[in-house]
Amino acid sequence: MSQITLYNYFRSSPSYRVRIALYHKGLHFEYKAVHLLNNGGEHHTAEYKKINPQEEVPSLIHDGNVIAQSVAIIEYLDEVFPQKHLLPNSAVLRAQVRQFCENINSFMHPVCNLKIQQYLEVKHGYGPSQKEDWIQHWSKQGFEALEKILQKNCGKFCFGDEVTSADLFLIPQVFSAKRFKVDMSAYPLINKIEKNCLDLEAFKKAHPMNQPDTPAEMK
Repeated sequence: MSQITLYNYFRSSPSYRVRIALYHKGLHFEYKAVHLLNNGGEHHTAEYKKINPQEEVPSLIHDGNVIAQSVAIIEYLDEVFPQKHLLPNSAVLRAQVRQFCENINSFMHPVCNLKIQQYLEVKHGYGPSQKEDWIQHWSKQGFEALEKILQKNCGKFCFGDEVTSADLFLIPQVFSAKRFKVDMSAYPLINKIEKNCLDLEAFKKAHPMNQPDTPAEMK
């Protein structure tokens, strides 16, 4: 198998998603840490801009090709390495899984995104409690919608009893929500799925607290 390199940050939700996909498929990869806070953020360096002009993580390199954005990376991995498919065979279910992922990626993730948080702090003077209120408000709307979707589709995981991309997006979002003290008690299906996922080796290996760049005091 040709070399896979993942540029990522331990606490980045999109990075977490891709790590789960890689471990789920049993793929070996080189872990390249890109610290989003050190020296103003290593993703802003000239060297990293050559890899990802948008100055974001994750970025994956495979066979000399660079792919950014977790949605694109995960679908690429699913096509090139078809073992343990992350999208169902049914066209309808595939669309529904993608919808679930987009609910998180387009609506919920940006609320917790570091760039957004820094903008609120610098431009609007938000302190930690105000940023938490912001995240909690929008996260509640997002999780309420996801819980309703899961009522129709879930089994052991988001869509039945096999891991799909939906689980790869949900679990990192729950992790981020808990960081910002979002009350998750109203979402029993999400909590059940989180527990089932975190029992799996791929999710354990990919967890933000288990990465090479995780600060020692957080492990």
